Amino acid sequence: MHPADLVATMPFAVHTGVRLTKAAPEEVVGHLEWEQHRTTAGNGMHGGALMTLADSVGAVCAFLNLPAGASTSTTSSSTVFTRGVRKGTVTATARPLHAGRTTVAVVTELRDGEDRLVAQATQSQAVLHPQPGS
Repeated sequence: MHPADLVATMPFAVHTGVRLTKAAPEEVVGHLEWEQHRTTAGNGMHGGALMTLADSVGAVCAFLNLPAGASTSTTSSSTVFTRGVRKGTVTATARPLHAGRTTVAVVTELRDGEDRLVAQATQSQAVLHPQPGS
């Protein structure tokens, strides 16, 4: 599936401006531009905007690592912020940490236009197998 088609399945990600440029099971890359309406006090990009980027890119990574026929749902997410973003594009790179029968764990790094670490998110996704007869 093309990266644009994958992000199109997530209306909130589309609404917030998340773009995907790479989508493969081993790595998913997405971007979000700094814009005034995505900021908080001091003109820094809002943590919720950064978490939306991380969650969206991480969810696609988890989806691409699911067993055939399975779906997924986030069960936990933890983000560590390391610096503010006051301009430019934030790039998120998600890689699977673990892809198992019942869970997928993904680590997503967010970097600014100067390749400095902005945040790191770790999320766990439940692997939801179809129930017989449903």
